[in-house]
Amino acid sequence: MFETDLNTCMKPFNTFFIFICIVCLGACKKDSIIVSPDASLITSTELVQFDTVFTTVGSVTQRFTIVNNNDQQLNISSIQLKGGAQSPFKINVNGNAGVQFSNMLMNSNDSMYVFVKLTIDPNNQLNPFIVTDSIEIGYNGNIKKVQLQAYGQNARFINGGHISSNTTWNNLLPYVIMKPLTIDTGITLSISEGTKIFCHATAPIIVHGTIKAQGKYYDSTRINFRGDRLDANYKDMPGTWPGIVFTNSSIANELHYTNILNAYQAVVASGGESLIPAKLQLHNCIIDNAYDIGLYAFNSSITATNCRITQVGNEGQPGVGGSNIIINGGGKYSFNHCTIATYANYYQNHKQAAVYISNAGGASSLPLQFSMDNSIIYGQGGLAENELVTHKEGNAAFTINLRNVLYKVKTDQANISFTNCIKNADPLFDTINTNLRQYNFRLRLGSPCIDAGITGGPATDLDGNGRPVGTKADMGCYEKQ
Repeated sequence: MFETDLNTCMKPFNTFFIFICIVCLGACKKDSIIVSPDASLITSTELVQFDTVFTTVGSVTQRFTIVNNNDQQLNISSIQLKGGAQSPFKINVNGNAGVQFSNMLMNSNDSMYVFVKLTIDPNNQLNPFIVTDSIEIGYNGNIKKVQLQAYGQNARFINGGHISSNTTWNNLLPYVIMKPLTIDTGITLSISEGTKIFCHATAPIIVHGTIKAQGKYYDSTRINFRGDRLDANYKDMPGTWPGIVFTNSSIANELHYTNILNAYQAVVASGGESLIPAKLQLHNCIIDNAYDIGLYAFNSSITATNCRITQVGNEGQPGVGGSNIIINGGGKYSFNHCTIATYANYYQNHKQAAVYISNAGGASSLPLQFSMDNSIIYGQGGLAENELVTHKEGNAAFTINLRNVLYKVKTDQANISFTNCIKNADPLFDTINTNLRQYNFRLRLGSPCIDAGITGGPATDLDGNGRPVGTKADMGCYEKQ
């Protein structure tokens, strides 16, 4: 009887003892260090790659992780930047900078961060060049490598200031504008085909004088203005630089085959409403991916042909911001074969009209003369009900003529004369994918814009293709081929 009771009493104790042993053995295993060459080590990438980095300008920091996915501790015997202290790359492991690290113990299923950045020294190359190095990770007699690669580019750096004599920029090397740059009154900056201008986040270009930009229709010969952040997270982000401002004193500006990309307010023009030729002539230009405004004018004069002003507008108020085109204070404007469109996405919520036209000039009203032919005004996915909005004040002359224009509105605006226009039809652009931010504003078969324009305009389209292809010209900046 006593023996039976003792056995019964011992059973809970045995069970508890076994449980404690299992826990202790498991803990001992996790505390032990795996020394087998078959131990596993994972890195989150095998290649850390940087997009174009300008010489002497430091890059953004990228990172990867090293993961011990074993059920025991693992000793990392070494982490080494193979180029050493002379490498253009710099690394930081778990908060410590250096070129070589030894005996770093990692717990089971733990990870550590490796941060990488670089600064490239200038050389005599005109074309982009590749800079490489590697990081070697040693453990248990094994070597694991992570390759480092960057595209370097020599450039001409302009630390702001003034252009005070007639100057020509060429395409031998890019220009990087680090601080606000001013073109003085009476001075002309001529820009040759294929020139690339990159502007820092605090570097607007302010034009009191004149810009003559003479690009051509090939991608390699177009002139490009854009922000200087070219890393993957920023290169296609709107608002990475302020934009170009043509002040009251500026005259006779011509931009041919010029791209103005990723600005906050891409182009601003004020004054010069009576200038002949117009204060600003835009021919075959692309203004794209601006955060606030694509083209803003106040009591100015602008001529635009074969231009694309697309994917613009975040937040804003009517006539203040958030539109592809805003015209205030009257002036004289002529648009022919232009495509003006925004599809709402994560960066452009498209709350305001694509085109806003007003003659209001503070406490007064000013004369307005606006014409648009063979063009497209369209938007989708945002809160804007009318893609074309007008605002008239006072008794000043107010003339808006649209001929052969496809436009989208809920309610037609007052004070507009429409001739052969198409209202509220989908233009059927070639490819629109807002999730992937893919936008091809050429026309696809079946578009109501095909053969819907007026023949007699520019003989080529934005791509340099002949126009017209059919019986009449197409609406918009592209002619369906």
